[in-house]
Formats: sequence, structure tokens, C-alpha cells
Amino acid sequence: MSNLYIESTPSEVSKADGIHLLTFSTPNGQKVQILLEELALLYGVEWTTTIINFAQNEQKEDWYLRLNPNGRIPVIVDNTSKGNPFPVIETSAEMLYLAEKYDKDYALSFQDPLERSQMIQWLFFWHGSGAPPYGQLWYFGNAKEKLPAVIERFRTETLRVFGVLELRLSGKNSDEQPREYLAGSGKGMYSLADIGAYPWVAKWEFAGFEKKEMEDFPNVLAWLERIEQREAVKTGTGDKYQKKP
Repeated sequence: MSNLYIESTPSEVSKADGIHLLTFSTPNGQKVQILLEELALLYGVEWTTTIINFAQNEQKEDWYLRLNPNGRIPVIVDNTSKGNPFPVIETSAEMLYLAEKYDKDYALSFQDPLERSQMIQWLFFWHGSGAPPYGQLWYFGNAKEKLPAVIERFRTETLRVFGVLELRLSGKNSDEQPREYLAGSGKGMYSLADIGAYPWVAKWEFAGFEKKEMEDFPNVLAWLERIEQREAVKTGTGDKYQKKP
């Protein structure tokens, strides 16, 4: 057994072959779940999955912290690398790792260096500027003790971020032609940039936003509708990734 694992590591993790995903179907988990499902349809990529038990705080147990000292999901472990199994943490890093390993036809990423840079910029935009306030809004909005000033702060910032996405997709800062996706020339191409933001933005109702508010972002709503029709998106956010009793 690799020194990455200890006695308490579940056997389905320590004995896994190929790519192994440890996840829970939150928006962060869904990013990597969707990407793997897309890669499966495109290239026949296979992997195994462990659904982490959040109710038991399994992601904070010693065996898990050896894979990710930050104690967050998801994590992928690549058992195909030379030497010991190789864990990858942080969703954006995991997505880039999987794309570099499997997306040989650049169906979900870009070969052109400028378009690739654009994709990474928008992937990091959501990772660094979108998810943090959205996550705090979700937390404080559902907390037993309501702190109106705190909730309003993160609510306002999340709406501002939605506005940034709207500005990008509207094309107002470029050639005035609406874009279908965040990165790529012309109308753009569905890529890691979209997969990285979609699972969070799609939960706007759960975050407490009303339809009337979202009508200020028509291009974002159209983008959401476009992405949610994809087979891999439906699978990656569906029952397959629910913890079985």
C-alpha cells in the first residue's frame, strides 16, 4: 500500500485503479463530476468514485487529510502516474489536470495559447471572485442566527459578479455580439471556464435570488439554459452522485 494511505483509509480508495474521485455533490464537487462525465462521452474515460459523508465530517478525518490537507472536496487521485498515487486538490487545478491528461482533441479546452489563457482567466475569475462571496451568502443565508448586514454584503457582491458574467456574455465590451460561452473566439466555445462557474450560478434560487432580480442578467440565464441541456451536465449533477443510504 502506498504511503499516501493509512490503515483507516477506505479500501475503495487505497485499492483504486486509474482515476479515483472523492466528492460530494455540492457546486464544487459538481464541477469535476461534470468534467469527468464530459470526458467519458468524448473519450471513454473511466474512473471510480467515493461519495464523502459530510454528515460524519469524513473530509476532516486523518486518512482524507493525507489526500487533501485542506479538508475539502473534491479530490482526484491519479493511480496511473509513475510511482505513488498522485492526489490533486482545488477544483480549478483538478479540471486543468484532467483536461491536460485526456482532452487531446481540445473539445473542452483550447490549443491556441491566447484562447487557453482566456479560458484560464475566466476559470480563475469564478474560483477567486465568484465562489467565495456566493459560498458565504449561502452559509449566512441559511444560518440560524441571521446577520442582515453580512447577508446583504455577500448578496450585493454575488449580484455584482453575476453582472460581470452578464457583461462578458453580452459582448458589450468587445464587438457587441452576444457570446454563448465565456472563453474562445467569436461566440466562444463550451470549456472548463463554463463548467467551473455553471454549478454555482445555476443554484441562484437556492441562494435566495428571485426571478425578477435575475432578469437583469438575460445573457447569463440563456447561458445557464444552454449548458443545463448537456447530457454530461445532467448526469454530473444528478442522482449518480448522491450518497446511498
